[in-house]
Amino acid sequence: MAILVDKTSRILIQGITGSTGRSYAQRMLAGGTPLVGGVAPDRGGQDVAGVPVFDNAAEAVAATGANAVLTVIRSDLALDAVLESLSAGITTLVLYTENVPVHDAIKMRAYARAKGARLLGPNSAGVISPGKANLADLNDTNVRPGRIGIVSKSGTLTYEVIDDLQKLGFGESSVVCLGGDPVIGTTYADILPLFGADDETDLVVLIGEPGGGLEYQAIATLPDMHKPVVAYIAAQNAPPEKRMGHAGAIHGGHAGDTTATAKLAAFRAAGCEAVGRVTEVGAAVQRALHRD
Repeated sequence: MAILVDKTSRILIQGITGSTGRSYAQRMLAGGTPLVGGVAPDRGGQDVAGVPVFDNAAEAVAATGANAVLTVIRSDLALDAVLESLSAGITTLVLYTENVPVHDAIKMRAYARAKGARLLGPNSAGVISPGKANLADLNDTNVRPGRIGIVSKSGTLTYEVIDDLQKLGFGESSVVCLGGDPVIGTTYADILPLFGADDETDLVVLIGEPGGGLEYQAIATLPDMHKPVVAYIAAQNAPPEKRMGHAGAIHGGHAGDTTATAKLAAFRAAGCEAVGRVTEVGAAVQRALHRD
């Protein structure tokens, strides 16, 4: 079944006529993703890689029945683009763009929630359900279908975890990257129940990092999961005063201890397999599956 995107998805690219949009369109189609069109103001009537381009999201949705969109445009245009897509009825939106103004991110997150839509990002590597649909920066050739769900803020760390899992023969049901900016539209706590209800997911790997309280929110959902969760918390040896690569990975931002070490301990206290090295994830997954 997978989560968020699958073979029944009908996907648009917002910003399809730019170099990034064209590149994604070609790769999506080559990988079998159900891309049905693109959006670019004043470019309606053109086509990119054989799919039609529309002037706005409303026209695109009306013509194609699209329900998901990858937005790859400038940060100063991101708010209007996201609101336009959500107003048109899009239910799953990946905002790949980074450095979106915080107040804009707050507005788009609030609007997405009001519309009952799922917004990944800003600064999200996207979501992929291998063999079904790819709305992500992750390359189809680097993932394979399986029964492990992954939720992360980091695309790079996600690749590392996938590599460790695949060495042991595991594939992925869906991989969801939340985004690395300070304000994001979807959290770990939003995604874990979706994996919990997915009959094609046996276990979830959560990839966390220092700063903020999103991992603690995720722990609060674990009693209702009824599936094992393996946590990998990066940067165990990072000094607390240092900000890591993501704008969202800032020490503080939560009433409790937001260091990687404290988060790792919290997952273990909740009964999870939890590791601080990416090369230990695969073995932790094996232990969790055997235990359950």
